[in-house]
Amino acid sequence: MKLIVGLGNPGSQYHRSRHNLGFEVVNLLEQQWSINVNRRKFQGRFGGGMVGGQQIVLLKPGTFMNRSGGSVVEAVAFYKLALNDMLVVSDDMDLELGQLRLRSAGSAGGHNGLKDIIARLGNDEFARLRIGIGTATRESAVNHVLGSFSSEETPAVEAACRRAVEAVVCWVQLGIEQAMNRYNQKREKKNSEFRIQNSEEKRREEEL
Repeated sequence: MKLIVGLGNPGSQYHRSRHNLGFEVVNLLEQQWSINVNRRKFQGRFGGGMVGGQQIVLLKPGTFMNRSGGSVVEAVAFYKLALNDMLVVSDDMDLELGQLRLRSAGSAGGHNGLKDIIARLGNDEFARLRIGIGTATRESAVNHVLGSFSSEETPAVEAACRRAVEAVVCWVQLGIEQAMNRYNQKREKKNSEFRIQNSEEKRREEEL
């Protein structure tokens, strides 16, 4: 069994906000796997089904972000789940817009939802997939994460969510190491190619 948790805030006022990318990814997985996330339990909404011979549970906590841990702990206890069979999907303000970052364990990195999950589990040994929403100053952080994406940002965010779905599928089928190898490098490779291209252009300009 695999548990995939998407983090966000409940309520229409937060729909499609930067802080709700975890919900967005679960919505896409719900469509792709034909799993209805409409049952009420674990202080949220969840749904389950068989995908490629594997039992999958999708969960969207119904608490506010900084209390996400209560929902997760209830689900983990109910299913008697090993933590390496859980993946949490969240936004991340420390990553550039659209960048994906998978980790098998680690700190919350300042994310209140992850922080509460770790505190309530008493353990940080679970996989997490973070999606970059771009940086902001400390003073504007709250407005940034609770705000909506601009029309210019939306295409990159939608593409990132589609890649995130691919990363989740990879994690389910092949495990965290393979998923990290495939999806943590994509943006880094692109940036490397961009830097090489810029370097070549600069060299040509200097030669003229």
